[in-house]
Amino acid sequence: MGTSFQDQLLKSGLVSKKQVKKISHEKRANRKKNQGKNASPEINKALEEKLAKEKRNRELNQELNKEKKKRERLAQVRQLIETNRLNLEDYYDEPYHFVLGKKIKKLYVNEEIARRLSLGQLAIVRLDDHFQIVPAKAAHQIASRDQAALVVLHSPEDPKE
Repeated sequence: MGTSFQDQLLKSGLVSKKQVKKISHEKRANRKKNQGKNASPEINKALEEKLAKEKRNRELNQELNKEKKKRERLAQVRQLIETNRLNLEDYYDEPYHFVLGKKIKKLYVNEEIARRLSLGQLAIVRLDDHFQIVPAKAAHQIASRDQAALVVLHSPEDPKE
């Protein structure tokens, strides 16, 4: 096997050991200094594309997580309404009027339900396109998850008045 060029120069006496050590030290220092900078433009471009793709993936994952949490909250609202709603299958004769946006809606209830609605013990919530009556405690839980589902919840009157 052949000897290195430095060894050949050292044997011929053209350079000293001190000069060989100095040159090899400078080469090592330059390699360490330029370690990441000698990459070709294609490698840099590929690295940039990879980083951009990872960033897009993170953003998409965040959006998907937001949508998933929103769907979970809506499912919780649906379950709360369905488990806590009062049975209004009986036909009542007294209309209870309430405001929804710019319209006045009415829901037929009996006197006891109308009184409890006005006292804030019951609330009206919307499930799909239908209105349901739930207890105030359940209405607060529903409102914490989806404020748009809560239609009417009167604040209880102060008993001191």
